[in-house]
Amino acid sequence: MKQELTPTHTFQYIDEILAQQSIQLLSLNPQKKLVTNFAELENLIVEKSSNIQILTTLQETLESIVRTQLQNFPENIFWDLDFMVSSMLRQALIADEGAIAFLKLFGEKMVSLMEMFGINTEIRFRYVHDFMYGFDWARWVQKEPQNRASVEPFSLIFLDYLLVKGKELVQRINHGQVVSYKLCDTGYRNPFTFSREPEDEYRLLTYLAEEQLIPVAVWNWNASPVWNKPFQEMRQQLALKLDIQPQKH
Repeated sequence: MKQELTPTHTFQYIDEILAQQSIQLLSLNPQKKLVTNFAELENLIVEKSSNIQILTTLQETLESIVRTQLQNFPENIFWDLDFMVSSMLRQALIADEGAIAFLKLFGEKMVSLMEMFGINTEIRFRYVHDFMYGFDWARWVQKEPQNRASVEPFSLIFLDYLLVKGKELVQRINHGQVVSYKLCDTGYRNPFTFSREPEDEYRLLTYLAEEQLIPVAVWNWNASPVWNKPFQEMRQQLALKLDIQPQKH
């Protein structure tokens, strides 16, 4: 039976927040143009839990994450969140009595990450794609697969790792110690050698998605994250194949 949330805490309210922005909510799903909306996600959520407190906290947490993403990554292209929502809820339910505390902590860490890596700080990344679609996670697992392969992409362990990495990167930028993170002529940082202008980023990621070379298919509520493919190398090779130009600095 579907549980009713209070009017101010419906998941559809997040759809309304997004609708007020002049962005196209594109999905990387090769079978679909636009993302799953939150009204649809709510149907999947209430199948897993009917606890009003959990549902309300989940909605508030997601609203906070979405608002932060809009503020810090306004030029983001792909906005899938299905698997992140699924993962949050699953981890909260495993935490049992600690479900509410987990959701609040998860939200705080996600907000901190987006504020740290987005356009309003020294790091100035243009997109949240590498984090959300698991490229950062896959690279991290590959360094110590025996210890990390069981750690999922939206676990607190991995979020904590990224928060530490972000702080280190800010320090390196402030001390002029970055080589591969130079500002591009567009004012964003790009750690890759190839251009990530919107048309190039769109072409490259949609091609990777069609070839099933995205580590985390976030558009899929039941995604199975994959870390053991050479995602970085394949991305570089594909950029050459698609004749994407070198990044200008």
